[in-house]
Amino acid sequence: MEQISSGKVAKHPAQLPVTASAAAIKYPPKGSGQAIPPIGAHYHQSPAEVIAIVRQGVPAERLIEIGACLHRSKEWLFRTLKLPRSTMDHKIRQHERLSPEHSERVVGLERLIGQVQAMVANTEAASDFNACRWVGQWLDRPVPALGDAKPADFMDTLQGQALVSRLLAQSQAGVFA
Repeated sequence: MEQISSGKVAKHPAQLPVTASAAAIKYPPKGSGQAIPPIGAHYHQSPAEVIAIVRQGVPAERLIEIGACLHRSKEWLFRTLKLPRSTMDHKIRQHERLSPEHSERVVGLERLIGQVQAMVANTEAASDFNACRWVGQWLDRPVPALGDAKPADFMDTLQGQALVSRLLAQSQAGVFA
């Protein structure tokens, strides 16, 4: 699916309602039995909430979930986010949390997935659209607005993630500057 929307313009993310459950999204302590937030849920959080999540650290096992959601290997994910493979493998095996630096990159990718989910939410394509899979494929495609670079090449820094996010927003609005 090349287009994000199918004619109808989805509401701007700032216009989307933030539910009480979305405002309280965080990673529960290991063994607490609490539900883990769905991938992309961080998109609806305030900057303060995202900062708190980054500071507490994303559970390393989340990398496996994100890779599966994107239909990409964990090696692809490590390479794209510039995460050290041996450290990540160790943290996954030990059920540890990622450092704030690494968590920031992971949360940024999750927010990008959430952005695409929000863009499509109020369109006819919403019912059968898989935002995770679309993002996983789109990140590996050369984009003319990026000088034919792949969006994945920018996902290892916050500024790069912001650039990719703006590009998606501009594509929805039909603006390419």
